[in-house]
Amino acid sequence: MEIILKEDIIGLGFKNDIVNVKSGYGRNYLIPQGKGVIASPMAKKILAENLKQQAHKLAAQKAAAEEKAAVLNGVALEIAAKVSATGQLYGSVGAAQVAEALAKLGKEVDRKIITMKDAKKIGDYVALVHYHKEVIVEIPVKVVAENAAELKAAADAEEAIRAAADAKAAAAAAAEAEEAADEEEVLEALGAAEEAAPAEEAPAEA
Repeated sequence: MEIILKEDIIGLGFKNDIVNVKSGYGRNYLIPQGKGVIASPMAKKILAENLKQQAHKLAAQKAAAEEKAAVLNGVALEIAAKVSATGQLYGSVGAAQVAEALAKLGKEVDRKIITMKDAKKIGDYVALVHYHKEVIVEIPVKVVAENAAELKAAADAEEAIRAAADAKAAAAAAAEAEEAADEEEVLEALGAAEEAAPAEEAPAEA
């Protein structure tokens, strides 16, 4: 069904947008909550007239959104989070953490207008700040390990254990090879001695 939105709904549309939604979602949530109305021919006609009359106001809203967006130009975030040895985060990094990181930079942004795929591993992501239907700011977000020193120490310890085990195995293999070589030398010496010994004389015939 077609709905005219009465307010911005991130992920669906902005105020005065005409959107298609499932009937249940429209009738059971959007309309009862006052977030939208059925886009009947009459409602569309009224909307068009209102938009025409509000053109100046809408232009001002866009200009205000562009002004806010300009404050975020060139901003890139690095967010530290607890990470397991496999690189998986204990939890995730999303819109709330992005809003907090921006606040630390003195840039207050409502987390409700921020969208970002939840980060569950360290790496590079992009957060979107929706100031206006035509003004959306992309913010690079790098998720890093908060406990990098601990992870490095654990990895170094594991590598040391592995190296010690490899050295022990190599020493055992060398000792085994040396023992086999000694045994081979003894057998060769015995063989040489047998070849050098005179053959026994055959007993004389009666």
